[in-house]
Formats: sequence, structure tokens, C-alpha cells
Amino acid sequence: MFKTILIDDEKLAINRLERLLGKYTDTFEIIGRANNGAEGLSLVETLRPDLIFLDIEMPVMTGFEMLSRLTFMPLVVFATAFDEYAIKAFEENSIDYLLKPIEHERLDKTVQKLMLWQSNVVQKVEQTNHQENLFNDNLMKMIEAMKPKKAISSISVKTGSKILLIDLQDISHFEADDKYVFLITLDGQKYLTSYTISILAEKLPSNQFLQISRANIINIQKIKEIEKHFNGKFQITMKDKAQSKMISGGTFGEAIKALFEI
Repeated sequence: MFKTILIDDEKLAINRLERLLGKYTDTFEIIGRANNGAEGLSLVETLRPDLIFLDIEMPVMTGFEMLSRLTFMPLVVFATAFDEYAIKAFEENSIDYLLKPIEHERLDKTVQKLMLWQSNVVQKVEQTNHQENLFNDNLMKMIEAMKPKKAISSISVKTGSKILLIDLQDISHFEADDKYVFLITLDGQKYLTSYTISILAEKLPSNQFLQISRANIINIQKIKEIEKHFNGKFQITMKDKAQSKMISGGTFGEAIKALFEI
């Protein structure tokens, strides 16, 4: 049985995960819950769990920041709303993840992976330290790979023979149309970019831009209004010249609610 701590700033997310884990009473013993990275850090160091389920984007201290400060390192399963780029990083570093909203079938695979890991440790006691060190090394490599890149202040676009630098503060939003991604400025100009939506989501500062669907990233400082839509979605109106309206994707609703405390 894994002594387990749940760390997530969304109460509904923790409640849902706890209900799902209730199916595995012989596998998990939940010994603590934390609402942010700072609380999680204190709990992990005090209770020294075998395993933590960890959100990444949290107030006070992110999941990455919390992990980098730990002196005791448990096994980690991320519960994340990150896109496929981030998920690829988790896979390459042998760290398991659960993409929100968490489903029973995906959690089953996590349990199987944990059981396999535990079985290997029991069968090869003499290699336990080596395995744990390898796990921790992979985790640290993943944290380094996922740390925010150098802050940017503009996006370059090509128009004719010129390259323009568009200040982030002048950008209303980005929108994907088939294979192309366009940048829309507040004064209504539309420029073709050389980036994909997933690369922009990684590149842009998270305190200024938010991905709200597979096709749209918005400047959260340039929102005019937000209206509730169907099935947990939102209609967002921007302050650009056309007062563009966009509907959020279903999997992005929780991030919007958390950011704006809706």
C-alpha cells in the first residue's frame, strides 16, 4: 500500500481524485491533502509519503517549485491540464501523468505502472537505491525541461520582405485555422505566424496569455467580458477592434474558472 498525499489547489479536483482512488483501497492510503505547493512541501517533508498526486499550476508555489525544494522525494504522479508537448516530456522522463479530467481507465494504467515499479523493487532489493536514484534523476531532468523559458516581450511576424516585432501588450489573441496560426492585434491587424498553438502556449508568459481551446490563445489582460456557455464552456469577448468572440474548449473550462475565480 502506498501512503499517499493529494496536492491540488482545486477542491473539486481533489475530491474527484479521492473518489477515484477509493476504488483501490488495497493500493492507496491517503494520509494528507494540500491546497498549494507550499502546503504540499510541508506535508511531504513531515509525513514522508510513498507517493504524491501533484498538480502543476498552483498559487503560492507551483508543483515544479515544490519538487525542486524537497529534501525527501516520493514517487510522483502529475495531475495536469498541460498540452501534448508537456505530456511528451513526462513520458520521456518515465514520470507518469494524469490528464484532467481524470478518467477511471487512465487511472487503472497508473496503478498498473506503480504495481510494476513496486514489484521490481521487491524482487531486486539490492537495486532499490539505484532505481530510486534513477527515478529522481529523471524527475529533476523533467523539471529543468519544463521550467519557463527566458521571458519574451514580442512576437516576430513576416510581412513581405520585412520582419515585424509585435509587442505582447498589443496582441489580442492567437487563432488556429487549419494548418495556420494567426496573430490578431488590438487594432485589428492579422498576421500569419510561424508557430503552432502548442509552441505558443509554451513560449508565451502564463501570467499574460491563456490557452482556452485547441485553436485559441488569448491575452487575459485584453478581455472585455466572459459569459457562461453550454457544458462548462465560456464565451469570451476581447477588446480588439472587432470585439472578437471565442468559445472555450471543454477541457479548458477549469483553468478559466480557476484563473478568474468564477
